[in-house]
Amino acid sequence: MSTRLNPYLGFRDTAKEAMTYYQSVFGGELALSTFRDFSASEDESELDKIMHGMLTTDSGMVLMAADTPNSMDYSPGNTFSISLSGEDEAELRGYWDRLSGDGTVTVPLEVAPWGDRFGMCTDKFGVAWLINIAGVPQQ
Repeated sequence: MSTRLNPYLGFRDTAKEAMTYYQSVFGGELALSTFRDFSASEDESELDKIMHGMLTTDSGMVLMAADTPNSMDYSPGNTFSISLSGEDEAELRGYWDRLSGDGTVTVPLEVAPWGDRFGMCTDKFGVAWLINIAGVPQQ
């Protein structure tokens, strides 16, 4: 197996909701494990929280996430984003529509100076997304 780089998102109590949402956006198979499943916490309030979640799509994309334990600092911020890029305009526009639909568009999906269609949005969970559709002719 080759080495892979996968985004891993941290949440506070909303990992299951977020990963289920991302599954509705991207499709694929979602595996969720709780702290209870692995006897990984003695804190009763954490037992049903997600210790590890992994969404694997049919096209091979992998997104991982977990709820941050109560004992760990959780400081959401704008220090990361997830980029989706490719040539399949219908697929990427579909992702854009679903991610930006309940979120905030920060850069409209339109022709960029480098000739591709590019846009940026923040979804309803505060995760920043960059979408780049390569080689789309100007309209």
